[in-house]
Amino acid sequence: MPVPGKARRFGPPLAALAVCLALGVPTSGGAARAQPGPDPASAPPSAATPAPDAVPTAAPEASPLAGPPFAQTRSPVPSAMSSPMPSAAAPVGPAAAPVVPGPAVPAPADGGAPPAPPPPPTPVATQPPIVVDPQEAGVVPGATQTLHIESALGALTVTVANPAIATGTVDSEARTLTVVGHALGSTTATVTDSRGLTRDVPIRVAELAGSVAPQAEIHLSGNPASAAFVRDEAIAAAVAASTFRAGANIVPSSDAVGDVANLQSDDQTRVDVPIIVSGPQYFTVTGTTHVRVVNDAVPPVPPSSLLVSDFPERLTQNGILFTADLAPQSVERFLYYHFNPAGQPDRRVVLKAQNVDPTPARVQLVMGEAGPGVNELLVGHLSTVRFLVRRAQNEGRIVTIPGGATVTLTQQPLPAKNLVSSIVQINELLGGRIHLTLVAQDATDPVAGPIPNSALLVGDRPHARGIYPIPEFFFDYPYDADGANLEIPIGQIPLPNLVVGQTLAGDYGVLQSVTVRMVNNDRHAFKQVALYANPRGGRATGTFIVDRTLLQAHQMMAFGMYKLKQYTIPPGGFVRTEIVTMPEGGSSYPVKLIVAPDDGSAAPGTSDSPVY
Repeated sequence: MPVPGKARRFGPPLAALAVCLALGVPTSGGAARAQPGPDPASAPPSAATPAPDAVPTAAPEASPLAGPPFAQTRSPVPSAMSSPMPSAAAPVGPAAAPVVPGPAVPAPADGGAPPAPPPPPTPVATQPPIVVDPQEAGVVPGATQTLHIESALGALTVTVANPAIATGTVDSEARTLTVVGHALGSTTATVTDSRGLTRDVPIRVAELAGSVAPQAEIHLSGNPASAAFVRDEAIAAAVAASTFRAGANIVPSSDAVGDVANLQSDDQTRVDVPIIVSGPQYFTVTGTTHVRVVNDAVPPVPPSSLLVSDFPERLTQNGILFTADLAPQSVERFLYYHFNPAGQPDRRVVLKAQNVDPTPARVQLVMGEAGPGVNELLVGHLSTVRFLVRRAQNEGRIVTIPGGATVTLTQQPLPAKNLVSSIVQINELLGGRIHLTLVAQDATDPVAGPIPNSALLVGDRPHARGIYPIPEFFFDYPYDADGANLEIPIGQIPLPNLVVGQTLAGDYGVLQSVTVRMVNNDRHAFKQVALYANPRGGRATGTFIVDRTLLQAHQMMAFGMYKLKQYTIPPGGFVRTEIVTMPEGGSSYPVKLIVAPDDGSAAPGTSDSPVY
């Protein structure tokens, strides 16, 4: 709108004005100005509005239009909508985003239209890579493997970096790569097609870690054989039927074994055991062994003697630790306990049986093995508790020994600074004479093989080794609830040796069966009575089957009173209790069993008692 009282005047052309407004360039004149506001320079200081902090800005760029530059003034420039535009030096309101100039379009030299932009590049199709399935080859020496080739074009060729390790051939029509292993090692095969594309295929030539037997069969005993025992024996049979190379390991996938139930006498079942055989320098082998388990009816028979191998307790060389001839169709209990000191090579303890007669022999083995381990109390305790539980169920492994043959009954690894212990009850069901031998050998020596022809090993510290005539003790005691405490010593009777060697102190390996008849002669009051364990020789662990209930004691300190069971005797009545126990290797015996009035101490199974 024109300003009243003044003549109309014209500024720059309209197009130039629009460019200036878009670039934010102030002008010295304009078309049809609106009513001017007050001059900021003439406003009194008290009425001035404080300006925000100055923001450095770049100098405005020159207009690309022809003509002289416009003058820069501080006068407000009206917009097309007659709104004042603040100058760059004094911004009002929120700061505007900086303007980023776009790419300059060069003006044509002759003032004509600008040149057209260059056309976009023509897209080029990506060549599909060669795919080899599987991506790498693994073969044993002398074997072949065929790999499939995909996404290749035309004729194929192959080169192998080291043909001494493996060679390869390709079939362009079948699209296959065949690799042949020659020597242990690793190399690479490069497959090339007609486009010149390549694919590297790693090749490894190695031996298999071992083999997994497809099936196995075992015979055992048990009244019944518990599910846990059937499962453990099936896993052991699957491992024994597998083979492995030096440096490899056999690992049964115990968690993958299916549900197993108790097995009654004269019954059978099948257990599938997944096996993994692996080693760092070998190919891993996996498979499943189907184990047929047969429970033969075998009556429990007590042993006639106790065989002990605890000398030398500390091993410093390999050789024979124990040897004895078993009478035909006899029952013997055999206990061994040996330690491999620090600085010694890793060893293995192997129990071998040689059938001296030409006819086959069958033996039942009721075993409790423990170790290798470094805790002597724990190893001795685990061996004892496992044997007593197996014996209570008559759970055993049945082994056939061909005539004139030697078989391994059991074997345990024995690394340095570890010890092993085992209690084995050997019941010959059929056959003649059997020669029993316990051997210490290097861990890398083969387990199978004949018995070495050497003398018995000796040591510098005397320990028990020999044959002892009394493998089981039976005690029967009365107890009056109003009388004195009843004390029953366990492991206090030394046993003579039937061969040259030490007597057996501590009764290790000797079963102790105790029956106590507790009587309350008071016809008017109940009596509270308890059974206690009282170590007398030092620290001790214990396993007690009391009235067919398993009780175990962690480390008990010497001369302490540890409650095993509580009893309530009715007025004028009695209570009969039966206790089965055995002195444990690694513990210090004797231990007293004491029947006395209940003293109110911690009951077994509580947090304050080592008995559970």
